[in-house]
Amino acid sequence: MKIVVAHDYLTQRGGAERVTVELARTFPGAQVVTSMYVPDRTFPEFADLDVLSLGLERIPFFHGDPRRVLPVIGEMFRRHVVDADVLVCSSSGFAHQLKTTGAKVVYCHNPPRWLHQPQDYAMGLGRLERSVLWALRPRLLKLDREGAAGAALYLANSRNVANRIHSAYGRSSKVIHPPRGLQPEGDEESVEGLEPGFLLTVGRPRGYKRTDLLVRALAGMPDQTLVTVGNVAGELPSNVRRLTGVSDAQLRWLYHSAGALLACSREDFGLTPVEAFGFGLPVGATREGGYLETCLAGVTGVWLDVSSENSLRASIRALRAEDWDTDAIISHGARWAPSRFRAALQEAVAECTGEAGRRR
Repeated sequence: MKIVVAHDYLTQRGGAERVTVELARTFPGAQVVTSMYVPDRTFPEFADLDVLSLGLERIPFFHGDPRRVLPVIGEMFRRHVVDADVLVCSSSGFAHQLKTTGAKVVYCHNPPRWLHQPQDYAMGLGRLERSVLWALRPRLLKLDREGAAGAALYLANSRNVANRIHSAYGRSSKVIHPPRGLQPEGDEESVEGLEPGFLLTVGRPRGYKRTDLLVRALAGMPDQTLVTVGNVAGELPSNVRRLTGVSDAQLRWLYHSAGALLACSREDFGLTPVEAFGFGLPVGATREGGYLETCLAGVTGVWLDVSSENSLRASIRALRAEDWDTDAIISHGARWAPSRFRAALQEAVAECTGEAGRRR
């Protein structure tokens, strides 16, 4: 079979992009279709794949922040027809609006947040941007649902997202957890100026990540050091270190050298805890979203109470006070090995194409 993989845009280093690499590896030789591709801003593994960009990166204003051109991205995908037996769309935005000559399978990280959780998405946007988004929302919502209706099969990255898919589109989906994106085996590169034992948080600059709350809480914990991977805005207290442009070798060193990972986001799935488990690193996570499906209080770490800065500080101190069983954490994390993801995905696609063949 000819299988093509699609992703919204390849302009950043996030969990969805790591999953897209694994999707392509699951089907060797598969082409990857995307709206824009900026190699130096996403994972280097894409350079080893056959990537077809629809060309938006030729306009520099666009690839600086794809949120500026959401309607343009959707229109480009809707006009493109993929010649394939199976099109596997990695989507939290527009890739599921692609058309294909074969069966379309959507691996959904989340229904588009700006349409279905606009209160989360709008965090950090200006008043004008929010007004434009609200004005366009009815039309974008209609096109989004039309794209979803064309899928033969929906796959959700978590039960949390499966519920959102049902709410957004009225359809059921099979849950296949993504693999941990970063493997513990591999090259490491130390980060200058950091002593092991620090607290670590990893995430893109979005309001629902709650990095601002985490920074405020750590400002009142001068005996602790927090390292944030990903751009966090504003002036930081002296015990918070901001890192951007971190390589995989440096990230491995950070996971190996940290005392604990803090995950305060309202995540659809949340890839960083399962990455941390592979290194035996305990995790403090909020008791919500995808973390409910991956974190096991008392084994992998504790639940963080984010109701206030004081309660968050108390949670962090409880996390640091325990002597965690590294082997138990690693054993728990083994269920998110890439081999399990690939096997489940291949089985789902085979079932989908077999059903399509019976209908023909």
